[in-house]
Amino acid sequence: MSGAGRENDLRKPLAIADYGLIGDCRSAALVGRNGAIDWLCWPRFDSDACFAALLGDESNGAWFIGPAGGEDGPHRRASRRYRGDTMVLETLFETEEGSFAVIDFMARGPEAPTLIRIVEGRGGSPSVEMCLRLRFDYGLSVPWVTRLPEEEKGRWQGVCAVAGPNLAVLRAGVPVKGKDMATRASFHVADGERVAFTLSWGPSHRPPPPPVDADRLLAENEAYWQDWAGRCSYRGHRRAAVVRSLLTLKALTLEETGGMVAAPTASLPEFIGGERNWDYRYCWIRDATLALIALMGAGYYDEARAWRAWLHRSAAGNPADLQIMYGPGGERRLSEWELPWLAGYRGSHPVRIGNAASGQHQLDIWGELMDAMHLARESGLAPTPAAWDLQLALMDHLEELWPQPDAGMWEMRGPPRHFTHSKVMAWVAFDRSIRDAEKFGLKAPLARWRAIRREIHAEVCQHGFDPELGSFTQSYGDKALDASLLLIADVGFLPIEDPRVAGTIAAIERRLLVDGFVLRYRTEGANDGLKPGEGVFLACSFWLADAWLRQGRMEKANALIDRLLALSNDLGLLSEEYDTAGRQQLGNFPQAFSHLSLVRSALSLHEKKPVRETVEGEVSQIREVAVT
Repeated sequence: MSGAGRENDLRKPLAIADYGLIGDCRSAALVGRNGAIDWLCWPRFDSDACFAALLGDESNGAWFIGPAGGEDGPHRRASRRYRGDTMVLETLFETEEGSFAVIDFMARGPEAPTLIRIVEGRGGSPSVEMCLRLRFDYGLSVPWVTRLPEEEKGRWQGVCAVAGPNLAVLRAGVPVKGKDMATRASFHVADGERVAFTLSWGPSHRPPPPPVDADRLLAENEAYWQDWAGRCSYRGHRRAAVVRSLLTLKALTLEETGGMVAAPTASLPEFIGGERNWDYRYCWIRDATLALIALMGAGYYDEARAWRAWLHRSAAGNPADLQIMYGPGGERRLSEWELPWLAGYRGSHPVRIGNAASGQHQLDIWGELMDAMHLARESGLAPTPAAWDLQLALMDHLEELWPQPDAGMWEMRGPPRHFTHSKVMAWVAFDRSIRDAEKFGLKAPLARWRAIRREIHAEVCQHGFDPELGSFTQSYGDKALDASLLLIADVGFLPIEDPRVAGTIAAIERRLLVDGFVLRYRTEGANDGLKPGEGVFLACSFWLADAWLRQGRMEKANALIDRLLALSNDLGLLSEEYDTAGRQQLGNFPQAFSHLSLVRSALSLHEKKPVRETVEGEVSQIREVAVT
């Protein structure tokens, strides 16, 4: 069903891979290949959605522009592309009557967040339909809609929609009418003709945002994104995939704060029909080092500085209050609640907003944070005032915290355990802090830190390694494996040549691979507080390629990267997970963790060594304490 027609057969969301991303570094929208925008949160990534059809159907809010009769019409074909290295998406529709393109982008220029859709005739005189259903509060609130003021009617047709604190203004280059709780238009577009639609958001207590020049903003936005992409220093044969990933990561960054959200979406399932549905519109401390490596490795030092500054501001405060994630501005209250009025993506419920994992104790983030601070110092980023004082306070608290069990890096909702990766990252926190104090002459209790570093290392090697399996395990005394163990050599805990590292990589190859891709862990019997079932985790598959690179298995590493790139949709976008049986992307989309991992792996394979070594400006040295 298109956005115009049968009210008793409302259009459902597409496959996840059938969406494209547009964004303005404040928020982002998902545009389907059918011409429907099914997800948009305004004015920020973590604001309430005004289009939530992605998690229900079009009655929950959507904006359709496409051929008359929608997807069900005869002899229709749709193709799409980004216009060069930009975040401007063009969808070409071909029908019996002719063809036209819909050019979609979110304008960076105006003060008011503005979404622009330009219909451009490409031949013949095809019939076009537009249907706008604004539904604020995640599809719950139907706005009160009025016509534009008289003074605007000479140039524009359109409406103003208000509900509570939200206001949105649609301006159209063709007449619009209201029908069935939606704003609609039907028109023909001749070859070369252009019809613009602009939708702007503003607070309802203020005057409506003024009109904008759609064509001027299109030119300005294309120029901005092309210029930004042109700064990429990577020149390898995977440049197209790397640049598209970097553009995606930039679009997922709240520019005014530097915070990079994990994804622009909430509650897209890790298993169709399952309950592993989480809100990812927040910024994870766990992404810290990976983001710095990817950004600096590709030449984007300004973005790396902004991200590092966001980390410092967000982590500031009482060390006992350190969280695993924050809002894009550093917000701490991310209370989780469910939306019963949304059916969930293809019936996957509950639909969750907010994220209760923000309150979990996850030991690994301490290592991530200290590693990011270390990497920033090593690579010459300008120091943040009082950064070392904050680090000292954090390390004082970690001395008491590290022996405790935790929830693990995968945010399990089962009982706490002594996760091996968590303890390894506690070791990283002490190791990086020691190295910084030694190299930069910073005051620190080095003797105490060195003793703790040795203690953690010995404990992990004794309790986290299973001689029978010849592998480290997910948690102490367990037989289960975990893809996070692939990072043991990456973080310098043990060298890649250590037989325990080799045994762990081999065990993961035997037990966690599905069609050549890597599971995070086996959810069956995992005691993680959730029903089993999820896809392969794409970032973990990139980690395996990185481990093979360190082992010198270049052919296998390159082959795996190419297979991973082939999982991208036609626009070069990756979700969090992939269903190898159903051949479909799963989880929140597009996923920063996947694209950050893609960039790091591609840069490393191009250099034939871990890109971190290039970023730091020196070859990483495994400290003497790393070999037990």
